[in-house]
Amino acid sequence: MSPGGKAFLKTLVFTILLPGLVTAGIPYCLLAPQPEFEIGPFRFVGIISIVLGAAVYFWCAWDFAFLGYGTPAPIDPPKVLVVKGLYRFVRNPMYVALGSALGGEAILFESLRLLAYAILAWVLCHLFVVLYEEPTLRKKFGTRYEAYCQAVPRWVPRVKRSLD
Repeated sequence: MSPGGKAFLKTLVFTILLPGLVTAGIPYCLLAPQPEFEIGPFRFVGIISIVLGAAVYFWCAWDFAFLGYGTPAPIDPPKVLVVKGLYRFVRNPMYVALGSALGGEAILFESLRLLAYAILAWVLCHLFVVLYEEPTLRKKFGTRYEAYCQAVPRWVPRVKRSLD
């Protein structure tokens, strides 16, 4: 099996354990029996946010496995700095995807608890990125990572406009 194939299998296991718990297990436990606010049919917009979040996560997980030869798990990160795909527009598309999915769940299920959880998860992701991930990547990839940080924003995707 290729290094990318092995990394992808490990990514699937990691995805079930951590992102699966964060986006499905914990939200399920937090859901109240009744909606905590009512937004009517607009709540189904949450499905779009969930699906987009899942699609972005799996695209990035694929890139981690087959371009970076690693996984999203901090104990088995990519061996190669991934700067292609969605990583051209934002440095942390997986965390943006997580926020999108959790926000979508809060909207779909009309849940203030899930909204508070989504905000807490976002804050924890930000702290993890700033305090652990970025310093670790700076040590591992040096000036290449520094140049990447200068060119690509941390959280809000930026699409460069062509001057043509």
